[in-house]
Amino acid sequence: MPGPPGSFPLGAAVTMRDLDTSLHPLLRRLRASEPVSWLPVLGGWLVTRRDLALRVLRDSSTFTVDDPRFSTARVIGPSMLSLDGAEHKRHRDPFADAFRMAATAARLEEIAEAEAGRLVAGFAAASRAELRRSLAGPLAVAVVADVLGLGHVAPEVILAWYDEIVAAVSALAGQSGEGHEPSTATGGSAAFAELTASLRAAIARVHGDSLLAAVAGAGGLADSEVVSNAAVLMFGGIETTEGMICNAVLHLLDHPAQLADVIADRRLVANAVEESLRLEPAATVVDRYATADVALAGAAIRRGDLVTVSLAAASRDPAVFPDPDRFDLHRANVRQNLAFAHGPHFCLGAQLARLETRAAVAALLRLPGLRLDPERRLAPRGIVFRKPPALHVQWDIPGL
Repeated sequence: MPGPPGSFPLGAAVTMRDLDTSLHPLLRRLRASEPVSWLPVLGGWLVTRRDLALRVLRDSSTFTVDDPRFSTARVIGPSMLSLDGAEHKRHRDPFADAFRMAATAARLEEIAEAEAGRLVAGFAAASRAELRRSLAGPLAVAVVADVLGLGHVAPEVILAWYDEIVAAVSALAGQSGEGHEPSTATGGSAAFAELTASLRAAIARVHGDSLLAAVAGAGGLADSEVVSNAAVLMFGGIETTEGMICNAVLHLLDHPAQLADVIADRRLVANAVEESLRLEPAATVVDRYATADVALAGAAIRRGDLVTVSLAAASRDPAVFPDPDRFDLHRANVRQNLAFAHGPHFCLGAQLARLETRAAVAALLRLPGLRLDPERRLAPRGIVFRKPPALHVQWDIPGL
């Protein structure tokens, strides 16, 4: 794709490696000098200022997800993630209504707390653990399995489906940063076919008590549409929640004084989760496509252009968040972060992800002397989804 009119020297120099390993210093420079910049490496525009991000996210008629290039739809079909307007509302509303049910929220919170406690108890005697695979991932899978009525499916099978679908979407988006080839989409299609069969069986259960059963029973969506949207919930519910948990624990353990405050007052767990979301959202970007020529902060965006909003940059905008790179448990306006996006496509499972992360952190804080393993510290990485590749921790065993 040829470059746009105008000059964007900072954007022109950006590499995929920069986006993966040097993200926040790069976003700081772009936000200050080129808040809407053309990045050849992405083949589109990157929006980094919070006010501009809000303008894009709120205006689904000018900046849409409904485009044949949208990678997720190419793997799982049309869903609330890839539709706008009336069709988006038709797909989203049944799921939103189910999530809003008080009984559903109470059930999911109970499951998250019980599962987090069970997982931590399972490794508590070991004095060390890698939390991404021993806590964050398994907890996210367990909750998603309950939401989708897949409690009868082995967690490793659900993870295998998820891994294949994520790899396929990343490969099609060209932003995996992990060497995936476009042919990976074939594996994603096979995984989605297996997931579809299990979801259809869950829908068919007359007495199912999952959120998925409630949506299917409400009518308004064909079974194939319920399945596509359920795949979106699985995709987001595992990936972003796993990242949220890892990032929140990493931030807390990296700030011992603030960790001590949380241990002294467990009500601060929610603040810690929210501030971690602001500093390092698990999903760093969302994509839109321009439906018309439009000017944005001096950039001449053309109809059809890819417009990527950096949620990570918007949530560190110093115009809104003073001293934005500092982890601050008591930040007054922390809820103004855009970690779950904004507008019509605000993350449907935001509250569920928050309660899972709070449950995981609270369960971990029962381990005395919890700390990062100083020999195996890894920083968050990722171009689209961002978390530490592994999170190694240690704690004290009384009497040893």
